[in-house]
Amino acid sequence: MPTDVAATMTVSSTGPATALLQVAVASPLTETLTVLCDGEPLEPEEFAVGEARVHRVELRAGTTTVAYTAAVDPAGPPRAVTPAAWAEALRPSRYCPSDQLEGYAAAEFDRTLPRAELVGAVATWVHDRLSYVSGASRPVDTAVDTLLLGQGVCRDYAHLTATLLRALEVPARLVAVYAPGLDPMDFHAVVEADVDGTWCVVDATRLAPTGALVRICSGRDAADTAFLTLLDGVARFESMTVTATVDGDLPAPADAPFPLP
Repeated sequence: MPTDVAATMTVSSTGPATALLQVAVASPLTETLTVLCDGEPLEPEEFAVGEARVHRVELRAGTTTVAYTAAVDPAGPPRAVTPAAWAEALRPSRYCPSDQLEGYAAAEFDRTLPRAELVGAVATWVHDRLSYVSGASRPVDTAVDTLLLGQGVCRDYAHLTATLLRALEVPARLVAVYAPGLDPMDFHAVVEADVDGTWCVVDATRLAPTGALVRICSGRDAADTAFLTLLDGVARFESMTVTATVDGDLPAPADAPFPLP
């Protein structure tokens, strides 16, 4: 089931600045990345940060347009949980303070359940507990803020899911994806958890079929997976469009944790 994805964004800057992009898919069949400042090309530098493909662009004063397209075959082997990834995905992080919710998680969930059932139960609990409300949360909100507020967007759902799983000693990490079928279309955040040695994805928002998701990158939380980071303080994000389409029918939503290549 071939998938086509694209992202276009515009950034304005009053002087030199640095942009870090994480929009490139993990395993493209083909791709193009074009960066233009007032019509003049800028050359992005690619490097790896963990499993993420990061593109650094040195901005000039003016309006910069980033255009990315890729074709992807979402089929592939499951990803094994390495010892290093296992350890990192158990630790508290900036937006996922799992050490603060250990007692709460132990009271809400039966940690003796088989791992796949436990992961699914946490995702279902978050889905039922939160209301999806655009603009309800702040960029600095943690999973504890989301739990108290009772609403948020995909990153908030993912942060709370990952936090509760880590509090139950289940390794979990946030994954940035392109999501065919998502409405309104945008970058999307889901969670991968260690299910018997394999990374398996759950989406507590249930807004897109997990079988069609396309991996961009994974990390501890949104601090590691942001699609755009602007440095030096003179640049401003202006606009963005995202598309993701499949060749054929979308798969049915998966209730159980699903391996994401």
